[in-house]
Amino acid sequence: MSSDPTPSVLTRRADFLAANRGLRVARPGFVLLVQPNQGQGKRYGITVTKKIGNAVVRNRMKRRFRVLLREALPSAGLADHDHVLIGRETGIERDFSALRSELARALEKAAKGEIDPARRHRPRHRSKRA
Repeated sequence: MSSDPTPSVLTRRADFLAANRGLRVARPGFVLLVQPNQGQGKRYGITVTKKIGNAVVRNRMKRRFRVLLREALPSAGLADHDHVLIGRETGIERDFSALRSELARALEKAAKGEIDPARRHRPRHRSKRA
């Protein structure tokens, strides 16, 4: 690993919202968001929604993501950028080594500025009544 210090953790909601306006790289197990942070160093955040599963499942996924990010960001992360991983349902069963290689590839794509298209916006709650 490089001599960079351990990346710090994002805690403010505003930082997560700002990251959503940055680069987006989708992988089968997660979506990586990368956004410049005006010289605050390498930082990371993790989001796993209730759609993924119960608290036990979500916490397991967050622990796995935390290990992946702490391992990869010092050497492969973008300097002075925020990195946010959003868990996907398929990330629960994915092999840890597969997640590791997906994260490495996602960080390479982000460094090159290659982004995936934004998700289509779907209507939230449609009335079932006609």
